Amino acid sequence: MLMLFSASAGIAQKKADPKKFAETITGADLKAHLEIIAGKDMEGRETATEGQRKAATYIENHFKALGLLPANNGNYQMAYPVYRDSLLSSSIAVNDVPFKLNADFQPILQLNRNSSQYFSEIVFAGHGIVDSAYDDYGNIDVKGKAVLLLDGAPSSYKSTKRGFSAPGNFYGKYMAAAKKGAAAVIIVGSGFPRKDMSAMGNMYNELYAAQQMPNMYTVSAKIAEAIMGSEFSTLAQTGKSSQVAAKTVNANTLLEISKKIQMLQSTNVLGYIEGSDKKDEWLIVTAHYDHLGKRGDVVYYGADDDGSGTVSVLEIAEAFAKAKAAGKGPRRNVLIMTVSGEEKGLWGSEYFSDHPSVPMDKVTADLNIDMVGRADTERKTPDTLNYIYVVGDDKLSTELKPLSEAVNKKYTKLTLDYKFNDPNDQEQIYFRSDHYNFARKGVPVIFYYDGMLKADYHKPTDTVDKINFALMTKRAQLVFYTAWEMANRNEMMKRDLELPTMKRN
Repeated sequence: MLMLFSASAGIAQKKADPKKFAETITGADLKAHLEIIAGKDMEGRETATEGQRKAATYIENHFKALGLLPANNGNYQMAYPVYRDSLLSSSIAVNDVPFKLNADFQPILQLNRNSSQYFSEIVFAGHGIVDSAYDDYGNIDVKGKAVLLLDGAPSSYKSTKRGFSAPGNFYGKYMAAAKKGAAAVIIVGSGFPRKDMSAMGNMYNELYAAQQMPNMYTVSAKIAEAIMGSEFSTLAQTGKSSQVAAKTVNANTLLEISKKIQMLQSTNVLGYIEGSDKKDEWLIVTAHYDHLGKRGDVVYYGADDDGSGTVSVLEIAEAFAKAKAAGKGPRRNVLIMTVSGEEKGLWGSEYFSDHPSVPMDKVTADLNIDMVGRADTERKTPDTLNYIYVVGDDKLSTELKPLSEAVNKKYTKLTLDYKFNDPNDQEQIYFRSDHYNFARKGVPVIFYYDGMLKADYHKPTDTVDKINFALMTKRAQLVFYTAWEMANRNEMMKRDLELPTMKRN
C-alpha cells in the first residue's frame, strides 16, 4: 500500500503546474536582493573578507527564512581554507654584494617558500622556453640548481600557443623550469627600480604539496650582469632575435625570503528542499556570490558578475520552497548553493566537489548561473533582449539539450544561443565557471550566461543600475522550469557522453 501511495504521489507531483511558482520570481524581488548583495556595504564580496562573510550571512538567513534545510551536516555553510602571504624580508646578494628589494629585485611572493638558498653557480638558459621542437636548456641538467632567464621570447620563436601558461610567457617558463627540477628561477625583468611591492600577496588555496616548486624572483639587468659579467648584455642583445645557447656560470648567489602565512577561510552557503519519493537523489543549482572586493576605497560591485546569478538562485529557492509548502514539492532533493572563490579559480565549487556533502553519483545535474543580468553588447541579432547563452548541454548527457529546449519552448521562449558550446571557442567558457567542477566528477551540467560584457567586466562599473531585470527574470524562470523538470522526472539524467578536455591555445 505504501509503495502504491508513493508512486501515485510522484505522478501527481510531476503533473503539477510549475507556472504559478515560477511567477513568484519577479524583477522587483531580484532587484531588492541585488541592491543588498551588490551594495556598498558588501564591499565587493571578495573571498575570505568581511564583505564576503556579510553576503554569506545574508544568503544563509534567506535560506533559513524559506525553511530550507541545512545541506552540510546540519550547517548552512561549508568552510574551506584560504591562505595569504605577507612579506617580512627578502635578500639577494651576488659574490657578497647585496642588492636592494624593489630597486634591484622582487620575489614572486606566492611562488616562494621561506628559505635561504646559497648557489655557487647559476645556469643561464636563454629565455627558458621549452616547446615541442624548442628547448632553451639544451642538454644542461638543472636539477637542484638556479636558472637565470631572459624575459619574453626572441623574434625568431614562433608559436600559436597563447595565454598565461604558454611556453614564451612568464608562468610557462616557470613550469618548464620546475619540470626540469630547478630549485630557483630568476627572470631578468624590466622597469627597475620599481615601486614598492605590496607586503600582502595574493590569496591561494593550496598550502601543502607533494613536491616543492622552485622559488622565483624577477631581477634587474644589474643583478644579471653581476652574475654573468659583461657577457650578459651581449647575450641579451642576441636573444632579442634568436635563440642563445645555455651555459653554466660561477657566481656565489644568495636568494633569501621570509614571509608569514595568514590562515584564512571562506565558505559556500547551501540549503535544500527535501524531495519526496526520490529523496536519495539530488539536483543542484549553483551560482558564485564572491566578486573582486575593493581596491583602496573603490568598490567592485559585481552586480552582474555574479550578483545576478546569486539573487536568481535565491529566488529559485523561494519558488521551490513555496511549491513545497503548497504540497507540490520536488520528487528529488533540490540543493541550492552559492559558492565563493570563483574569481580566485573556482575554489568553492572545487572544494565542494572534492568534499561533497551529498553523494555525487546521485546528483542528476548541476544548473549553474553566472552572469544573467545584462545583454551582450557585441551581439547584433534582433533577439538581443530575449536570449541566453546555454553552455554544456551537449556534453556528458544526450538528454540535456532535448529537455532544455522542450522546457524553453513550452514556457519562456528565449533564444538559446550555443555559441560557447563550440569546442574551438577561444574563451573556453565551458571550463571557466563552477559547473566545471561538477562536470569533472561526471555530473551533467548546464551553464547559463549573458556573455562577456567587456565595458564593465571586472570593473567598478558593474552596478545594479545597469541590470535588465525583465530579461533577468525570464532567464531565472527558465532555470527554475528546467530545474523543476529535472527534479520531477522519473529517471536521473543519463551520463552517456565523455567529458571534453580544455584546448590550450
